[in-house]
Order: sequence, then structure tokens, then C-alpha cells
Amino acid sequence: MVKLVYFAWVRERIGKGEEEIELPADVRTAGDLIAHLATLGEEYENALQFPEAIRVAINQEHVEHDEPIAGAREIGLFPPMTGG
Repeated sequence: MVKLVYFAWVRERIGKGEEEIELPADVRTAGDLIAHLATLGEEYENALQFPEAIRVAINQEHVEHDEPIAGAREIGLFPPMTGG
């Protein structure tokens, strides 16, 4: 079981701020996770339709999409940060 936390418009489109899910064995990287989540329903597909735009944090550390997620306690998904 891994805790997923969604931020900003990712949270708004999915319709929840966080959830705990069991991941299939073939979900090994942050990119695999995004691809898997996009198959869970229309709201996930809508939120994750541009996977390259989604930022990922594992245990509150920003990672690239090829980063392994084994042993992660918490994974955050959020859109790119905008600055002023």
C-alpha cells in the first residue's frame, strides 16, 4: 500500500486530495505510476493526460519519472510550479 497525495489542479480533476492504493508489481517507477493511474477512470485520465507535465515527489523529495518507487511511503503528484 502506498499513500498518494494530489496537489493543485491534479487534486481538483481527480476529485480527492489523497488516497492509499495497492500498486501492481509492474509499476516500478514514477512514470509507471502516472501511466497506471491514468487507467483508473476518466477523472484520472483527465488529470494525467499530459504525463510529462506532472511533477512527482517521493517521500517529499522531487524525483524524475524514471526514479524507482520501491519502498515509497508517500508519493505526491502535482502540476509544474508557476512563479511570479
